Amino acid sequence: MIDETVAEIERMGTHSSSVVAVKAAEALRELLDREYPTVDGYLRDLERNSSALRRANPSHASLHTTQREIVTTVEEADAADVETAMEETEAVIDRVVERVTTGKRKAAEAAAESFSDGETILTHDYSTTLLEAVEAAARDGTHLDVYVTEARPRYLGRKAARMLAGIDRVEPHLIVDSAAGEVLDECDRAVFGMTCVVDDSFYNRVGTFPIAATANELAVPVDVVGSSSKVIDSGGFSFENEHRPAVEVMREPAEGFDVHNPAYDATPLHLVDSILTDAGTRTP
Repeated sequence: MIDETVAEIERMGTHSSSVVAVKAAEALRELLDREYPTVDGYLRDLERNSSALRRANPSHASLHTTQREIVTTVEEADAADVETAMEETEAVIDRVVERVTTGKRKAAEAAAESFSDGETILTHDYSTTLLEAVEAAARDGTHLDVYVTEARPRYLGRKAARMLAGIDRVEPHLIVDSAAGEVLDECDRAVFGMTCVVDDSFYNRVGTFPIAATANELAVPVDVVGSSSKVIDSGGFSFENEHRPAVEVMREPAEGFDVHNPAYDATPLHLVDSILTDAGTRTP
């Protein structure tokens, strides 16, 4: 299960960083079914497997922080035997999963309450938290027009548009990424999910920064939605961008030039008006 989860995270089979954090935490339960002669041997295996999960995507802050929390908690418990160490592992996994899941849901609820009936928004990429927020708002009677960029080169925005099309009271409009500036002046605000917020930067799917900069130029507010576990204020995590395969950009061979395909970009926080999380709304 751990190896399969590492492979899934590496190929980005799951796009939501919150979902990735939960899957990685759950994957460590596999260790609870193994036999270890000593506590030290168990702790070494826990650290080794947790490290493999963290390395699978060094861009996801919530993956990094939750895995470190699990390992550190078990190590500091100073268990007298393997059984006790495993019990501590199971307990901290339960706590981490509950906190991330609850944080994601409450962040969606906070965003849902921020929507106004008849509002027009623009979003980029595929954020499960934002989709939950839109669905909750619509369920409560709010009508929304939503422009969705394709989020090239993987076209994750198309998936978001299909999901939005199935929600009553929501009118989705799919546009190419470069058309964002054309429609932003029709929007009340731009709303993004988040990969993470670290120090003075908001990291998200590549293409977010130019949209936020354009929104700022047009005086369109920019809001970010996500679990507070993705907001890192006190160090301990260094964002590492992922560079995706060239074949995602073009199928034919690149002759005489390189193909640069970063997965994420960094938006300066001064371009963001508010960050909506389970811990409340923050103004950068």
